[in-house]
This record gives sequence, structure tokens and C-alpha cells, in this order.
Amino acid sequence: MQGVQHISTFLEARAAETGAARNTLLAYGRDLKDFLDFLVRRNSGLMDAARDDIERYIILCEADGMSVATRARRLSSIKSFYRFAYEEGWREDNPALAISGPGQSRKLPKTLGVADVGRLLDAARAFGRTDEDRLRMTCLMELLYATGMRVSELVGLPLMAAKGDPAMLLVRGKGNKERMVPLSPPARLALQTWAAIREAAEEMARTEKRPANKFLFPSRAKSGHLSREGFYLSLKELAVKAGVSPETVTPHRLRHAFATHLLENGADLRVIQTLLGHADVSTTEIYTHVLEERLKTLVLKHHPLADE
Repeated sequence: MQGVQHISTFLEARAAETGAARNTLLAYGRDLKDFLDFLVRRNSGLMDAARDDIERYIILCEADGMSVATRARRLSSIKSFYRFAYEEGWREDNPALAISGPGQSRKLPKTLGVADVGRLLDAARAFGRTDEDRLRMTCLMELLYATGMRVSELVGLPLMAAKGDPAMLLVRGKGNKERMVPLSPPARLALQTWAAIREAAEEMARTEKRPANKFLFPSRAKSGHLSREGFYLSLKELAVKAGVSPETVTPHRLRHAFATHLLENGADLRVIQTLLGHADVSTTEIYTHVLEERLKTLVLKHHPLADE
């Protein structure tokens, strides 16, 4: 069944990008399978469902006596799935975008502090058995934190993207959409150093008439590049070496750290939306807690009656 395959792909991406626990993934799977069964009974499918189908499903869940918490979780699973489907280009719309659920509250994204990120970046420079391993991990970490890329975007970067020591990196995101992200000086240096090693390796391959590899981070995997799962596991090992709890470190949390740290230092929410590659600013608005805290601090510090 096509819908089952879509759910499976979604769950694999959640596992690789956010490090979701097995029980969380099982809950997502159960919720989405139940919703798919509902759609099949209505002669529909995940790629055909409209807002009305989702609302009818949530109403049916209430009629079946499900608790507010269970209904809110089921809607959260559906909304996460359709956000992914829209960003992947499976659908041209997100039918769940404007639906609000019972007792629904958006959780603040879990992130990493500046000090923890600094320890991870320092540890990356000594991570691996060879100089090449260490330079590769340094480049991966510097790019991830400097750009806020999704892990799938990072591992799939083409070698061509690093040509000419770019100050801006062209990223091909979900739905095949492209965006430009600026590079910090450390990220630019790490990219330049690693790209030189990759170009030398490709030149050697051409000389020896071996197949070329177009990716910046190649591997023997079927995709030709480092897998999301491979990087995820390496990141856990890096966290241990850095003295940071591995439970708190995932590629997605580094993406959150990128956005949160920029906002804390004065970046505009629309800029963050562009850099993260969010199709809709409502996705980025989960970071508004950072803006609210900064505005409160500004008022308390500068308002003439604040002391009173």
C-alpha cells in the first residue's frame, strides 16, 4: 500500500533527523496507520486527504471516547506527517496546516547551549583515527551549526557546492527548493580544507580511471554519500568525547541551536525562516519564545518605570 510506504519513509526521516525514541516512532506509526485505515474506508488516501477528512477523523476519535491528550497526540502525528509530505514535495499543499486540536500546545524546541555547541566543535577537531577523518567531522559540524541545515541536506551536499571557496552555500532542500546560506569564517575554512582533500581524491580517481563520486561527503552506501543514520551515530560518539550528554545531541537539536542562538543575538524571524528553508513562517514561529524573552528584558531594562 502506497500510504504505508509514505509513513515508513516519514518515520525513517524522524529517526535520523531528530533521534526520536523507538516508542515515539511506534506511536507515530500507530496514529498514522489508524488515520490511513479511516481514509481507506472513505475511499481516499494520505496523498488525497483534505482538511475536512482530518477534521472528521478527529471528531470520530472524540466520539469513540478518546481522551483529549490522545486526540491531541493523533492530530500532532498527522500534522507532522503532512508538514514532512509538503516539504518533500509529495503534496503541493498541507491540509493540516490550519487545524487546531483539543488542548493542543506547541512545545518549545529542545536545543543546546552555546557552551555545549562549542565543546562539540572542539571535540570534532580530534574525532577520528586519521587526519582525514578529523577534517571531515570538523567540516560536517561547522557547516551544520553555521547554516542550520537539515541533516539530509548536509550529507547530500555535492562537491560542486564547495567550488571556488564560496562565502555562500547553495543548499537544495525539501521539495527540491534551493536557498543560499552564508558561511561563518570557521565553517568556510573547514569547507575549503575538506573540499581540497575531496578534489584531490577525485583527481586521483580520474587518473586511475576509477568511478567518480559527486558528493562532498562520499561513502560506499547505495546513495553514494554519508547516510543520515551514519552521521547520527557519529554525532552520539562525538558527544561522549565532548563531555556532553549524548541524549541531548541530535542533528535536529543543532539546527534548533542555530536558530535560537541567532534570535538571541538579534536576528529577525523572517531571516531565520529563509535560512532554515521553512516554507511557512508559522513553522518558524515556534522560536518566538526567544523573541518574547528578549523583548521583556529590553522593556525591564530601558522603560523609565521599570524599577517601580
